[in-house]
Amino acid sequence: MKHLKSSSQDLRSLFESNITIEYVAESLKAVSAESQVIEVLQWMQAQDFDVVGIETGDTITGYVERSSLMAAKSGKCSNYQRLFHPRELVAISTPLIKLLPILQQTPRLFVLDCNQVSGIVTCGDLQKAPARMLLFGLVTLLEMNLLRLVRLYYPQDSWQKILKPERLEVAQRLWRESQERNEATDLLDYLQFCDKRELVLNQPQLLQQLQLKSKRFGERFLKSAEQLRNRLAHAQNLVGGSSWTELISLAEAMEMLLIRCEEIE
Repeated sequence: MKHLKSSSQDLRSLFESNITIEYVAESLKAVSAESQVIEVLQWMQAQDFDVVGIETGDTITGYVERSSLMAAKSGKCSNYQRLFHPRELVAISTPLIKLLPILQQTPRLFVLDCNQVSGIVTCGDLQKAPARMLLFGLVTLLEMNLLRLVRLYYPQDSWQKILKPERLEVAQRLWRESQERNEATDLLDYLQFCDKRELVLNQPQLLQQLQLKSKRFGERFLKSAEQLRNRLAHAQNLVGGSSWTELISLAEAMEMLLIRCEEIE
């Protein structure tokens, strides 16, 4: 139990201290404020840019959106410049773990480096390896804690009476295969995510302590977490069949559930 809590704390420390927005942000491409709309629009369309920075001298002072230039079609880009709003700005040193709830409120953020805007980050950047590492870390620690709760609430292998026979057979087969390789530990270690979910949700006391509204709600939520784990493990699109808002909400909910798991002793 202490080891699991330490692992969770180590993960948070890693992402809060070492993995920052810098590792997922893209450089913000910029054009001169004097540039002609038609030229910049053609370039943005060719590069598939939705936004470019506007430079006055050597400083990016604002930005223009492709949709604005498409409506304008002529004149200088400075005429259609939007100034950066404080809510659109984020420091390059911001921990990646704190980026998720911010991106839920806005389609993009402009990155400040030494008081100068130098980059841009969007939900699409969450497909990158550092963000995937964060999400995989969360779901892995959650699964580890589910197993800890199974050990805690099902003493003396009492869980075997609850698990469906076919699921128990799968665990036993995996356990025997590991025995043949001299790798076997405890039969519980060969339960799959779905098995741990079923056993935890079968305990009314745990449902209450974990603040899961009902067994059905907990099943839907933990199935979503398992599906995310599978997409991460197979390097698939993280929002296949869903949306970024749903993914970010799921990540936040997993972190809250992980905290509640760790509080149970």
